[in-house]
Amino acid sequence: MPSFDAHPPVTGSRLSVAPMMDWTDTHCRSFHRVMSPGVLLYTEMVHAQAVIHGDRARLLGFDPSEHPVALQLGGSDPAALAEASRIGADWGYDEINLNVGCPSDRVQAGRFGACLMKEPPLVAECIAAMQAAVRVPVTVKCRLGVDEVEDYAVFLAFIDAVAATGCRRFVVHARKAWLQGLSPKENREIPPLRHDWVHRLKRERPELVISINGGLRELAEVRAQFAHVDGVMIGRAAYHEPYRLHEYAVALEGEPPRTREALLRAWFPYVESQLARGVALKHLTRHILGLFHAQPGGRAFRQVLSEGAPKAGAGLELLERALAATRSHEAAA
Repeated sequence: MPSFDAHPPVTGSRLSVAPMMDWTDTHCRSFHRVMSPGVLLYTEMVHAQAVIHGDRARLLGFDPSEHPVALQLGGSDPAALAEASRIGADWGYDEINLNVGCPSDRVQAGRFGACLMKEPPLVAECIAAMQAAVRVPVTVKCRLGVDEVEDYAVFLAFIDAVAATGCRRFVVHARKAWLQGLSPKENREIPPLRHDWVHRLKRERPELVISINGGLRELAEVRAQFAHVDGVMIGRAAYHEPYRLHEYAVALEGEPPRTREALLRAWFPYVESQLARGVALKHLTRHILGLFHAQPGGRAFRQVLSEGAPKAGAGLELLERALAATRSHEAAA
């Protein structure tokens, strides 16, 4: 099997954390950055119109520690996506990504997300407009296809149509999406994984930078992908068990692992800065509940944070208590 350096390194392309609605906010991303200094982080999907007309500080604000960080946009209007891309680049994002994979009803009603896989020329027009508006990379996150269509040639034609604009990086969720009859959760689980399609894409289009997403959890599975593609995107495994992200990262970088407690303490300065700004602790700690998953004291860690973080005035001392709870269980184990 080739080493991790078998493909030319592209900033953040080897390992990334998927954009996840209601989860990968700026607090989550700052924590994931502590877990892995080099991973590429993504925002939650933001609609282009919201970027143009909404509260940009709330929607786009991020901590400098998050770099490299990508803004994921939703939409299907080339002019609006170009304007939103300009705004995102001005805010300092390192990459602008177009969502062509989300299957939710709300997304379909707005004619964006996975339903755009049926309209390759429109996606190409959107990407061309976005690229003309910014200097940072413009990338695509997509599926293998939608609904009853299950044809590699159709998938490849979609990629080729978009790549003809000069777009070079694609993140492929290795499942198709059912636009009717399945919930977003079911669309992440029921359509069969076809990692082989993504591997074939890389073989047939070696000039493209291809990252694979979907169903990858164990370190050995992540390692194995680098024999076939340029990058791996991890989603819920990184969120629910964030120490996995650290394990992936140190394996890639050849660094010694750090303890869970050391990593959490490295996040303390960010927590203090947010508390000083008036951010309630519960908005921060909801992203770290799985840090001690399957470890002695993991349940006590979650319980201390879940019960204490919503209380007025909760601060760093609660994190110290949660860590102490894990240590007491370790000693008893």
